[in-house]
Amino acid sequence: MSHLFSPLSLGPLSLSNRIVIAPMCQYSAEDGQASDWHTIHLGQLAQSGAGLLILEATAVLPEGRISWADLGLWDEATEAALGKVLASVRRWSKMPIGVQLAHAGRKASTARPWDGGRAIAPDQEHGWQVLAPSALPFLEGEPTPQALDAAGIDEVVEAFAAAARRSVRLGLDLIELHAAHGYLLHQFLSPLSNHRTDEYGGSLENRMRLLLRVFDAVRAAVPATVAVGVRISATDWVDGGWDVEQSIALAKALEARGNHFLHVSSGGLDPRQQIPVGPGYQVPAAEAIKAQIGTPVIAVGLITEPAQAEAILVEGRADAIGLARGILYDPRWPWHAAAALGTHISASPQYLRCEPHEARGLFDVGRCD
Repeated sequence: MSHLFSPLSLGPLSLSNRIVIAPMCQYSAEDGQASDWHTIHLGQLAQSGAGLLILEATAVLPEGRISWADLGLWDEATEAALGKVLASVRRWSKMPIGVQLAHAGRKASTARPWDGGRAIAPDQEHGWQVLAPSALPFLEGEPTPQALDAAGIDEVVEAFAAAARRSVRLGLDLIELHAAHGYLLHQFLSPLSNHRTDEYGGSLENRMRLLLRVFDAVRAAVPATVAVGVRISATDWVDGGWDVEQSIALAKALEARGNHFLHVSSGGLDPRQQIPVGPGYQVPAAEAIKAQIGTPVIAVGLITEPAQAEAILVEGRADAIGLARGILYDPRWPWHAAAALGTHISASPQYLRCEPHEARGLFDVGRCD
């Protein structure tokens, strides 16, 4: 059997295969509320045959949104709107669905990417005061963030826990904490963005403190049947910043707390980053971390070909493969991968008659949703 299409457990959650649809921002919410776009977008991805679908970065507080059009889960209105979308998607798909809970920190209050993605000042339309571990902007000339005080940090921790409780009420199967790509939890981890002198800054132990507090609060807020994991940037790609060695220390600390999976990405914290982009360029970091822990590791980053994904798993470099832009481009990537690797995959009965003549047996009728 193909490794890519073999089952995998992320803590209490069992996946039918090892293809994970990674979170991808859609910038299509209204006051944090999921819209019809999300029904269309998530509906098609839920028909892809992947083992798991993780919703886009979902802000735990209004000021934690990357843009004014980001998805949120901070009150009854945002919970109800997402619940409506999920009910529609689940009517037609049994695919496990998770959510990525996030706070953008100093990278919040921006325009949508197709509107330029620029930072928006607090006194401008769609703008607000951004927060961070230290009063250091992401880019020179951008609005200066406000350094979080002790009460602000406590509010962030509780907001993650509250959003996790809402996730449980929505019946979501998995929660991923976003500690990557230069957002708030990553900002606390990296010495490039965290210049604090209190118990949340300085040493590695102190810089990990907020993420570990959030993780503990979320685990305490949800039942044991819900998988909880973390997405990290394994390296800032900047000398003197967060790196793989520190990521391994964090991975071990999370594992000791019962972390169910680690989703390994990189970069996004500092504009000076020098990223050697190429096929599978982030896999070495995932491999290095996996070698030191027993927690399942998801690799992501320019993994575009079925044989490439299969080889990563066969070689033991990761436990699952995350797809993002690639599955936006080809929402049937898992079907095509199963055909290429000579295995089968489930599909909804409405699609069974599209099975190609050259791939007879591709659709496993017995497992159709």
